[in-house]
Amino acid sequence: MSNIGLIIAERSRDIGDFLVGRLIPFRKKRMIGPFIFIDHMGPVQLGPKKYMDVDQHPHIGLATLTYMLEGEIMHEDSMGTQQRITPGSVNWMVAGKGASHTERTPWDLRNGNQFLAHGYQIWVALPKESEEMLPEFHHIEADKLPRWNDGTAQFTLIAGQGYGRTSPVPVFSPLFMVEIKNSSEYVLNTMDQLRGEIGICIVEGAIEACGERVEKGNILVSKAKDTCKTVLKPDTHLLLFGGEPFQEERHIYWNFVSSDSGLIDKAKSAWANKTFPMVGNDGTYIPLPGL
Repeated sequence: MSNIGLIIAERSRDIGDFLVGRLIPFRKKRMIGPFIFIDHMGPVQLGPKKYMDVDQHPHIGLATLTYMLEGEIMHEDSMGTQQRITPGSVNWMVAGKGASHTERTPWDLRNGNQFLAHGYQIWVALPKESEEMLPEFHHIEADKLPRWNDGTAQFTLIAGQGYGRTSPVPVFSPLFMVEIKNSSEYVLNTMDQLRGEIGICIVEGAIEACGERVEKGNILVSKAKDTCKTVLKPDTHLLLFGGEPFQEERHIYWNFVSSDSGLIDKAKSAWANKTFPMVGNDGTYIPLPGL
């Protein structure tokens, strides 16, 4: 496929009652730019007895980006944050030296009704100089994100820089995450619009790239400067993401990411001994794998 280096298919896994599809890391491609982890949540019908409940768990060395297409999640963390996320807005938790959080279906939605939940949970590795920064949390409402049209395509810049625009999400390295929806066939141009490696995540519909048709549930990996002509078929929904890769390797263990494996060992010990920063008034605890 000439300029498309890899196609990654979604692999399903269970997190309690919630089925997600893992897109990266993949054995042949651990990261795309600074993006090290992408889980596709749903789409899944929740209620009246099945809800999303991700208990308290830790992170270091990364920022989590939660982006919902449908449904709502309540985020709580060890910084004292309580933030409901609605479709189109962004939750951006910078774990830095250490933060824990929970993600749950809001209590007021557990009312016996059914609703659809659909979104993405993303980890962005922090640059080496920011890996041990103090944790931060930011919530950006949907109407604050840059939006524009090109022909029949609608664009939203979720994070980073692209197409001459900048998202208000406070990122720490050159990256981008762009949502695109089109109503009729559209030729996508990324040349000189995005910087670094590029991943094309097909949420709905299909695209044609380098003479091959690729359906939803796949990621294409390429270089922004080398990407061949990409044609979006009618009613396609994409997420473009990526950026400049780091020079240093990133180690990953469970929910911990770092350029220094010693920091991961330190975090493992702190979580196992329950000396890690914890969410207040939440007694849940997901143990280290294997313990």
